[in-house]
Amino acid sequence: MKTVVHPTRAVVLAFLFAILAGTLLLSLPAARSAGEAAPLLVAFFTSVSAVCVTGMAIVDTGTYWSTFGQSTIMVLFQLGGFGMMTAATLLGLMVNRSPRLRTRMMTQAETRSLGLGDISSVAKVVLQVTVLAQLLLTAALVLRLHFGYAMGWREAGWSGLFHAVSAFNNAGFSIHPDGLVRYAGDALILLPLIIVIVIGGIGFPVLHDLRHRFRDPRHWSLHTKLTLTGSIVLLAGGFLAVLLLEWNNAGTIGTMSMSGKLLNSFFMSVSARTAGFNTVDIGALEPETWAVHYLLMFIGGGSAGTAGGVKVGTVVVLALLVLAEAKGHTDTEAFGRRVGAPAQRQAVTVLVLGSVIVAIGTVLLLRITHLPTDQVIFEVIAAFGSAGLSTGITPVLPPSGQVLLAALMFIGRVGTITFAASLVLGERRMPYRFPEEHPIVG
Repeated sequence: MKTVVHPTRAVVLAFLFAILAGTLLLSLPAARSAGEAAPLLVAFFTSVSAVCVTGMAIVDTGTYWSTFGQSTIMVLFQLGGFGMMTAATLLGLMVNRSPRLRTRMMTQAETRSLGLGDISSVAKVVLQVTVLAQLLLTAALVLRLHFGYAMGWREAGWSGLFHAVSAFNNAGFSIHPDGLVRYAGDALILLPLIIVIVIGGIGFPVLHDLRHRFRDPRHWSLHTKLTLTGSIVLLAGGFLAVLLLEWNNAGTIGTMSMSGKLLNSFFMSVSARTAGFNTVDIGALEPETWAVHYLLMFIGGGSAGTAGGVKVGTVVVLALLVLAEAKGHTDTEAFGRRVGAPAQRQAVTVLVLGSVIVAIGTVLLLRITHLPTDQVIFEVIAAFGSAGLSTGITPVLPPSGQVLLAALMFIGRVGTITFAASLVLGERRMPYRFPEEHPIVG
C-alpha cells in the first residue's frame, strides 16, 4: 500500500528540505564574496532566516555574500514567503489543470481558512499578485534609485529587485549595511514598500475575497472583515504609539521634519508586523517603543500570507470572545455572523502556544547570554514572529543562542500553522459526551 504523507507533516518536511538545500548552497565558496566557504552555522542561520522570511542576520548580507549567495537568499525567501504548499499547487496547475486531491489538501494546511474547492483559485491569485506586485515595486525602486541616487542601471536593477522581493515576502533582508536608513526621508522609496508589504502580509484568502467582491463589502467573508479591521486598528495604533513615544528621540525621528516623523512612524508600524525593514536604529528606540514592537511583532499579519506571528485573525477572535464574555453573551459575534466554537478554541490554542514558546525562548536565551531582559525579549519575539528586527545583539550571540533563534524562527513560521491545521484535519465528533461541570475561573 502506498504511504500517504499527512498534509501537516508535508509542510514541515518541505520547509526542512528548503532549509537544508539553502544551507548547502550558502556553504559553497561561490556564495561568499571572499571566495571561501562560509562557516556552517552562518550558512544554516541565514538559510533558516530566509526560508522562514524572518530577515535576521549574523553577517552583512550585502558585503559577506556574493551575487550568487544573495541570489540564493532571495530565492529562499521567495519560496518561504510564497508558501511551500501554494507553490506545490501552482506546479500542479502548470502540469495539469486539475491538481491531485492530496496536493490540494497539502495546500489547505497553509490556507486553512478556505474550502477545498477554493485552493486552485487562490493559487492563481497568489501567482498573479506575487508577479504583479514584485514587478511594479521593482520598476518603482529601480527608477527612483537610478534617477534619484545616481545608481547605474545594473546596480539599481539588482537593488530594486532584491528589496522588492524581500518586501513582498515580508522577509526584511537588505543588501545595505544600515538597512533602509539611507532612505528614511524618501517617500518615493518607503511608500511603495509600505503598499507591497501590506499586500503581501494581509493574507491571500483576503486578496482572493477582495478580488471577487471588492465593490460588495457586505458579502466579504467574516475572515476578510476581521483581518482588515484588525489590521487597520494595529497599523493606526502602532503609528500613533511610535510617533508619540519617539517624537523627541534624537536617536530615531526626533531630528526629522514633521513629514519625516509621520512617514517613518508609519513605516515602523507597518514593518514591525513582520516585514523587518528598519529606517532608524532599532537599538536607539525608547524602551516603551520596544514594548509596542513586542505586541506588533507577536501578532504579525494575516493568515495564509507572507507574514508571521500568531496572526491578526487569532487576536481579533479572542478579543471578540472576551467582549462577548464581558457582555454576558453566549455567542461570539461580529458583522452579523457568529464565530464558530472550533475557531475560538483554535485561536486560544495558537495564542497560548505562541506565548509559551516565547516565554521558554526568553528564559533559555537569558540563561545562555545574561543580556538585558528587554533586548532578549525583543530578539525572541522578532524571531518567533518572523519580524527580523534586532536591537543589535543577534550577531554577537554565542552559537547556542543563534541556534535557539533559528529554532524559534522555524517554529514561528511552521509550528503554529502546522498545529492549527492538525486541529482542523483531526477534528472529529465523539460518540459520547461527559457530564458538564463548571470549575471556578478568575
